[in-house]
Amino acid sequence: MIEAGVFDACLIFMRRYPFLVQISLFPLVLFIPQTVAQGSKRAAPSDLSSPVARALRLAESGKCKEAMPLLKRALPQTSDRNLKRSAGLDGVRCAMASNQFDAAEDFLRMLNREFPGDPEVLYTSVHTYSDLATRASQQLATSAPNSAPAHELNAESFEMQGKWDQAAKEYEAIAQQNPRLPGLHFRLGRLLLSEPNPPADASEQAKKEFQQELEIDPNNAGAEYVLGELARQESQWPEAIAHFRRAAKLDAGFGDAYLGLGLSLMSAKQFSEAVPPLETAVKLEPRNPAAHYNLAMAYNRAGRKEDADKEFAVHRQMTEKAGPKPDAPPGAPPEKSN
Repeated sequence: MIEAGVFDACLIFMRRYPFLVQISLFPLVLFIPQTVAQGSKRAAPSDLSSPVARALRLAESGKCKEAMPLLKRALPQTSDRNLKRSAGLDGVRCAMASNQFDAAEDFLRMLNREFPGDPEVLYTSVHTYSDLATRASQQLATSAPNSAPAHELNAESFEMQGKWDQAAKEYEAIAQQNPRLPGLHFRLGRLLLSEPNPPADASEQAKKEFQQELEIDPNNAGAEYVLGELARQESQWPEAIAHFRRAAKLDAGFGDAYLGLGLSLMSAKQFSEAVPPLETAVKLEPRNPAAHYNLAMAYNRAGRKEDADKEFAVHRQMTEKAGPKPDAPPGAPPEKSN
């Protein structure tokens, strides 16, 4: 049976390398309905004859073709922030309606720069980028339906829906075209570990896929990381240490690889050697309670009581802020400095 930590290892790498894993495909959105786009209160221009006022009237009456040139010219010259926001939102809607995608991104960049955290700006950003992704996926499906990227996109969509068998068929279609495509065997291994009811030998099958990935792409830090986690779950400390160490070497910013290395060294009772990678994990992921907890454990076991107390205090503060006390982080059993 596959342990939760191995599945978590895949999730960790998925978050760190989304371009190697899957993209979020929102349902088809033919952009924001005009009624929604205009649902919030918009500022009324004080000078109804100004270029921005004319542009807003045209845009809000659906005359985007006429409005777009005016919006592009008037927006940089507008000092009124409320009008700038209204014009920017209308500019995005009109640009998408007229297939001027570069202009839509320009308007979005301005809005997110000038109005960070604004709910309607964020909402508009979500739908705009969703629509752009949908259009690109449709174009891919139409222009190259049998290509490896098209099969990969289909596989990722099936994975998101939990349709593991259909996803496997899509990856198999890619393997028939190019069995040595970088990233393919990592995805196949990840798929095996992601199924809710995997076969008994899923871990062994996944190992073979990750090992094959490393034969094709020796620089795949994710394959090394998951192999390390598989070895750690089986208490194979030397193997786990070697894989985590290589993953950290391949990607110096991969905090979880350092955490896995530190955990494995502690399990092998190499407490002093566990301190440096755990210190690195804390530097890379200062908000990760598990990193602080396990660094405290390593300090404690290495005889550095004062340093251990400091890290235990940090961990305690973080967990108290998070709410109810969670289960102990991965690693050694809970222990206090003495």
